[in-house]
Amino acid sequence: MPNGQVPPCPEGNLYTVRPGDTLFAIARRFRVSLDDLIEANPGIDPDRLQVGQVICIPLAVPPVVCPPGSTIYTIRAGDTFFNIARRFGITVEDLRRANPGVDPNALLIGQQICVPAVPRPGVCPPGTFAYTIRLGDTFFSLARRFGTTVEAIQEANPFVSPINLRVGQIICIPRARPPRACPGGSFAYTIRAGDTFFSLARRFNTTVESIQGLNPGVDPNNLQVGQVICIPREA
Repeated sequence: MPNGQVPPCPEGNLYTVRPGDTLFAIARRFRVSLDDLIEANPGIDPDRLQVGQVICIPLAVPPVVCPPGSTIYTIRAGDTFFNIARRFGITVEDLRRANPGVDPNALLIGQQICVPAVPRPGVCPPGTFAYTIRLGDTFFSLARRFGTTVEAIQEANPFVSPINLRVGQIICIPRARPPRACPGGSFAYTIRAGDTFFSLARRFNTTVESIQGLNPGVDPNNLQVGQVICIPREA
């Protein structure tokens, strides 16, 4: 199709040729066959593409199948990876990892991509709770703090990069399994909203130090509703 003329494209998307483009590279980028690309542009000379030339990209088939923990999103006019990431509260890196074969600089209206789901309070999987990343947090430190493993945190957050955690980012933390039995002279207690080591010490007539001594892996500044700790019994 001569430069400046727009080809008919009833079942596809228009694309403007850029420097360095070839039909083979364009076909690979948009996951279509070279034959289908040539068939969609019957007047094109494959050996004489021109920068600025408009061609038709046939829709790729089969449709995108997104992995668990993500959802299909259809590109609209004006979309970029940057504004899509901001809209869904994720990073551009998260979006790139979920779409390894997609060129973020050549998005087409109607093209489908995968958007990783973002955990928010109340929507984390059963057996986990929402946690907001603070300065200095790592998967390793969180695993130690909450009595779980790095692997379990990664499994609960399949699209979160452990080396790119951001302050304010929300992830899901697996709940620690309740202790099989608290030591003699103590009992298991399930944290409720508003509980602190100080309020629990007053309620059960003990000391903050005694509670900390029974729960060395528990962060008293970040107690979670449903978390199980050990409380000393009254003498």
